[in-house]
Amino acid sequence: MADRIRDVMTPNPQTLSASATVREAAEAMRTNDIGDVIASDDKGGIAGIVTDRDIVVRVVAEGRDPGATRIEDIASRDLTAVSPDDPVERAIELMRERAVRRLPVVKRGKVVGIVSIGDLAVERDPASALADISAAPPNL
Repeated sequence: MADRIRDVMTPNPQTLSASATVREAAEAMRTNDIGDVIASDDKGGIAGIVTDRDIVVRVVAEGRDPGATRIEDIASRDLTAVSPDDPVERAIELMRERAVRRLPVVKRGKVVGIVSIGDLAVERDPASALADISAAPPNL
């Protein structure tokens, strides 16, 4: 069983400039078969995170133009991050406390990965329905 975040995280998450459009974020999600994009600031740090759900709730449902709306306008900004050296239990604890499904993994101020609730399910409870869904190939 994996002990550290580095053992379960997805390395090199998709990042886009915070000034990128929601359409660009959606295209990156489709191309990479992912459900989130890290919005980066001018210094390469985290400005926020945008999920596919954010796009639906904060753009589509509000009738906003995805080609004109910037991801910085819809990104979740109050983020909690973990380090690659943190124990996996720390991510589980933070996800429970903050009711989040993804945590950026940061080392020396730079995003180096992302850990999702699905990653943890595959690692900690491989027989669960969530693990099965998370490990399944995409249904395009």
